[in-house]
Amino acid sequence: MTTTSAPRTVNPPLPQTRSMLPGWARRHSSPLLGVAGVVVVLILWQICSATGLVDVTFSSNPLRIADAEVKLFGSGEIFPALGATGYELLLGLIITFVAGIPIGLVLGRSKILHDMTEPIVNVLYSVPYVMFLPIIIFWFGINNTSRVLVIVWAGILPLIINITAGVRNLDSDYTRVATVFCTPRLKFFYTVALPATLPYILAGIRLAVGRALVGAIVAELFLASQGLGYFVQTKTSNFDMDSAMAGIVILAAVALLLNWGVRLIERRFTHWAGAQ
Repeated sequence: MTTTSAPRTVNPPLPQTRSMLPGWARRHSSPLLGVAGVVVVLILWQICSATGLVDVTFSSNPLRIADAEVKLFGSGEIFPALGATGYELLLGLIITFVAGIPIGLVLGRSKILHDMTEPIVNVLYSVPYVMFLPIIIFWFGINNTSRVLVIVWAGILPLIINITAGVRNLDSDYTRVATVFCTPRLKFFYTVALPATLPYILAGIRLAVGRALVGAIVAELFLASQGLGYFVQTKTSNFDMDSAMAGIVILAAVALLLNWGVRLIERRFTHWAGAQ
């Protein structure tokens, strides 16, 4: 008995769709789409305030915020607050990086230290540091030391967790080669562990910078009489919502610039790891 198979049909190849965007726009499509999203939100915000859907007294609008920005920078009123926040953030980040990177490398390399400290790190990372502000005030008072401590607390934990995970996931071939050549422990850290975990370190730095900025603003809300956080709080209390929203926009711009800077460093030094 013979069977006849049905003739196979071959679908014609689908025509390839070509993007209508020029080459420059295709290469920068992600940031352009991000800017477009922000512009759409600002336009909707302006329309809602102009039509009375939102009360401009409590929410301001983009045009009034832009006018407030011009006045703040033109009069120089914003510069002391910007300088105070920048100084505290810079000091806190330097301490975070100098202390957090070696601690993360050591905890990732030593199983005993990792097991001993993992519960403490998880608890400190999970519990909001705002809960400890009364204790910080009791110990250090309301001064620059307390604010820098809050910034370090906010930023160092994600950095340590990220670096520890990077060292523990280190390629076993690296460790085996280092053992074969009897590499000293200290030399292993800066010749093997540090370069191999660089993608984890930079990812941790990106998280640390964002959380440190939040920590700086929280510290200024509760522990300061200067800085951007205090500026926004004061303007909000005085119902000067245009200036308050202008301060928030400056904070957002600072956060975007810091994040953009870290991403540039990631692309420059971790391109071998496929960083985007």
